[in-house]
Amino acid sequence: MSGRGAVRSVTALVLTGGLVGGSVCLGGPAVATAGGAARDDKVAFTIDDPRITESSGLAASTRHPGVVYTHNDSGGVPKVYALDQGGRIRAVLTVGGAGARDWEGIALGRDGRGRPAIFVADIGDNLGGAWPHVTLYRIPEPARLRSQTLRATTFKIKYADGPRNAETFMINPKTNRVYIASKVFGGKLYEGPARLRTSGHNVMRKVGDAPAMATDGAFSPDGRTCVIRTYFGARLYAVDADGRPGKALKSIDLPFQPQGESVTYTADGIALLAGSEGTNSPVYRVPLPDEARPSPSPSGRNGPKNSGTSADIEQSDRDTGGTRMGLFLAVAIAAAVGYGLLRRRGGSSRGR
Repeated sequence: MSGRGAVRSVTALVLTGGLVGGSVCLGGPAVATAGGAARDDKVAFTIDDPRITESSGLAASTRHPGVVYTHNDSGGVPKVYALDQGGRIRAVLTVGGAGARDWEGIALGRDGRGRPAIFVADIGDNLGGAWPHVTLYRIPEPARLRSQTLRATTFKIKYADGPRNAETFMINPKTNRVYIASKVFGGKLYEGPARLRTSGHNVMRKVGDAPAMATDGAFSPDGRTCVIRTYFGARLYAVDADGRPGKALKSIDLPFQPQGESVTYTADGIALLAGSEGTNSPVYRVPLPDEARPSPSPSGRNGPKNSGTSADIEQSDRDTGGTRMGLFLAVAIAAAVGYGLLRRRGGSSRGR
């Protein structure tokens, strides 16, 4: 994300000027829920390795218990870092044949033969359409974690309605279909083809709306729900029978983070992990509400009852509407300043 310093400064100025409502606490991880009750989110681990300074995506492995994958935003040799439960680097996976222009998301899926795979999304475009296409890279998730180079399979991505900036990348674990949410105030959700191809372009088509200024998202391990986060909170959705994010279930408060750009479900599906760019960055463990937890029955009858269509994805929880509006105003001012700085620099293509 360009203009980073200005964005942080303006955002902090607006926040401390009184726009923060009951859902964010600048002083620490204590968060007040919409009902006013305090909730203490725990720090799951801290990313303090000097090799990771711009963690812009998280994905919890189900193949390797306790392992979470992350990556830097942009620049340098493209690498995926496997972190243990203490936030220490357990393995470095170099993505062979890939570029690292503006990596914004990571998700776990399967390759064409159904084997576990790691997908990295080079989908940032702070110039609002400067790139003719964006790219997804897929590498196998190794059965044994060790530092190694893994050759990437490359998928070129275009949007049916033209280029856009995006940071939210998700894969439905049941259908293996990819989803991207654009990062604007009138955010849209895009769905990829049923099967990605390595030749030509894979066209993403709009299937619904997304929260303003979406920075990341994830499907639950069981595929029943998904979450899309912004800088100041997250929204939980039911997943329709067709595998698409459907009706909004509720908003989820997240601890304040300097540049909150990552979220994933824990491997057991009972909590979220929320991270931020920056050095010595804590990753918070945020408990999920009952309706988002894995169903205790094999049939899934105890899952979310209020599922809807993908057209309902724009529905907001009105109980925190006032707070969200103020927070989104803060991001609007910050984004405007960051974009202005970017234009002055002559259209630099780097998107940190």
